[in-house]
Amino acid sequence: MTIAYQTDDDRWAAIERRDRAADGAFFCGVRTTGVYCRPSCAGRPLRRNVAFHETREAARAAGLRPCLRCRPDEPIETLAYGFGDTPLGLALAASSEAGLALLIFGDDRAAMAEDLAARFPRARLVEDDDGAAPALAALTAAIQSGGGAGLALDERGTALQRAVWKALRDIPAGTTASYAQVARAIGRPEAVRAVAQACGANPLAVLTPCHRVVRSDGGLSGYRWGVERKKALLERERAA
Repeated sequence: MTIAYQTDDDRWAAIERRDRAADGAFFCGVRTTGVYCRPSCAGRPLRRNVAFHETREAARAAGLRPCLRCRPDEPIETLAYGFGDTPLGLALAASSEAGLALLIFGDDRAAMAEDLAARFPRARLVEDDDGAAPALAALTAAIQSGGGAGLALDERGTALQRAVWKALRDIPAGTTASYAQVARAIGRPEAVRAVAQACGANPLAVLTPCHRVVRSDGGLSGYRWGVERKKALLERERAA
């Protein structure tokens, strides 16, 4: 077990707050149901019915089976995330071992952390502002210059979504494209609506520049992080 969860009181406190950072550090056995869980499990056992186990193997050796709700038998992925200020406001960056998985704007840290948790419901989430600093610096640089970041990316989406996101990164800074043009660029001219949905699902603000996609008449259309941010980004890029 990690230093942060050395005592049973520490472990129980982690369970009470459903601490995603504790997932994988230990497992919670519930005597009355005969299951073992992640610390972040939504179940609410009574303290007197709980025993702690360092590993899945130890929990199974105690005669427990994995919880069907939190699935503690599945591999636990770790995402490190952090916050930082940018020229366009507060941002959150989250990375896996494979690369940058999420980069979003927001106005409230708690709401942004909840968004992260909802997107990656099985991941162990560890806050690490220092670790997120390179991605946030890349975001600031991209806002200021319109250039790419050169970071390893861990994009998760359908084949069509990933094709759209790649096409967005091919749109030169200072220019825009319509949803129909992006659909043609990926060889799916009939998929204009799906292109718009993929833009809305873009997990990497600015680095995958969905802000460069506009309506066929040149109108800004929407932007999941606010039309004012989209307008500011396009104005910066045109002036560069």
